[in-house]
Amino acid sequence: MKVTDLFKEGKFVVSAEVGPPKGINVDHLIEEAKEYLGRCDAINVTDNQSSVMRVGSLAVCKALKDAGLNPIFQLACRDRNRIALQSDLLSAAMFGIENVLALTGDHTKMGDHPQAKPVFDLDAVSLLHTMGLLEKGEDLGGNKLDGEAPSFAKGAVVSPCSDSVDAQLLKMERKVAAGAEYFQTQAVFEPEKFIKFMEKAKQFGKPVQLGIIIPKSVGMCRFMNANVAGVHVPEEMIEELKADKEKTKAGITGVEIAARIIRECKPYCEGVHIMSLGWESKIPGLLEQAGI
Repeated sequence: MKVTDLFKEGKFVVSAEVGPPKGINVDHLIEEAKEYLGRCDAINVTDNQSSVMRVGSLAVCKALKDAGLNPIFQLACRDRNRIALQSDLLSAAMFGIENVLALTGDHTKMGDHPQAKPVFDLDAVSLLHTMGLLEKGEDLGGNKLDGEAPSFAKGAVVSPCSDSVDAQLLKMERKVAAGAEYFQTQAVFEPEKFIKFMEKAKQFGKPVQLGIIIPKSVGMCRFMNANVAGVHVPEEMIEELKADKEKTKAGITGVEIAARIIRECKPYCEGVHIMSLGWESKIPGLLEQAGI
């Protein structure tokens, strides 16, 4: 099912993210998704996240769909030229995978194959444009497609808590012009910044899912503050994680923080996207505490 149809129905759309393994055994991933993500409307599958080589996003999307779940195919431009990107989009459509999240992708220097040559033939904006062309029955070369044209729910990303709000709004505007139908945000730890951003972003008239990461530890938060663009964990939240090490280790404090952020931001967005980073088992409790 297209997530865009759910937004149109007025549903508060909940999605979660899973990372494919570095190998071909996805049984554990599928079983955890079925056990813990049943309340989610869709499941994002990352595409060689952080430039680390893993089994392909499209293959895992197909496995999730076969298991009765609703996947979102994350497609990064880093590793493919325009021929391969269009081919993968058609392959997704052939499998009945309609939800696609267009990403430019992290540079290969960040990953486990830093010597790999990045492609970046297209970026997220031009990839969205490409999806629109395919939906009209032609490719980027102006060649007609055979038979029925594909149809996608075209998603994009935005960083509402970035230091440069105007730059993020400009990127959002360009993505909307290229065909983006909904947005998922980078992780939000500063609700007040998110709310201010959403007051400006509502001009685009597109549904936005609040991005949530459950903070696991003080070290994780310090790492994100130092290395993840557009993400800042306030010191008071870090102090919460420090206060009771056993609660933090068990994930209780992190879930409490994440649920509080969702409750504060829920009136200003159309859904939530949870990046659990291996803590899929915490998602049912998080949704319960957040009142979803």
